[in-house]
Amino acid sequence: MSEFIKADGVCKSFQIDGGTVEVLKGVDLTIETGEFIAIVGPSGAGKSTLLYLLGALDRPTSGEIFYENAGLSRMDDRQLADFRNRSVGFIFQFHHLLPEFTALENVMMPLLVARRNRSEAREIAASLLKEVGLEPRLAHRPSELSGGEQQRVAIARALGALPKVILADEPTGNLDTKTGDATFELLHRLNRERGLTFVMVTHNEKLAHRSDRIVTILDGRIVEKT
Repeated sequence: MSEFIKADGVCKSFQIDGGTVEVLKGVDLTIETGEFIAIVGPSGAGKSTLLYLLGALDRPTSGEIFYENAGLSRMDDRQLADFRNRSVGFIFQFHHLLPEFTALENVMMPLLVARRNRSEAREIAASLLKEVGLEPRLAHRPSELSGGEQQRVAIARALGALPKVILADEPTGNLDTKTGDATFELLHRLNRERGLTFVMVTHNEKLAHRSDRIVTILDGRIVEKT
């Protein structure tokens, strides 16, 4: 494997009620191509903030995020948006599916935004939903799907742009144990079969120990990498 993502001295602070809150305090982290990383730590430690910075959803206060040795700070907002659309897939605890659209239409949406023609987007979306085990549910709306099925739609949607990395923020946090385990197994299979890099924030220690590496954050600093 080769170095794919690097956080170099990353700090992030926010202005709240007239004061400054430091959330990340000099984070250094290297992630190799094809790794499955679990980021763990107590609530408020900075896990999700780091994930959002890695996904170019926000910018560090100081420090740099590199992808394949290219620094994100050199990109303007439009270039960052293009980078996210081309290279990064996001999965969140709450799936954020559009309730008025079917599973197929939800997965098609980012493909259409990326200027794929409708027939091509439909074909890709159907193939992705089949890959995550939802071929019989293409025409169902989110309200007609279980929590686990909704999360599988969200996973298929994240794969639509053929990203190089999937960033997952508590992807099993809203699911029961059995469904959460099945969702993790799906992510792990996609990691192995597609060679995708996965970075997952989780409170689930059991699932974290099934990843390639655990990164522990405490009070805005990485305190352990195992």
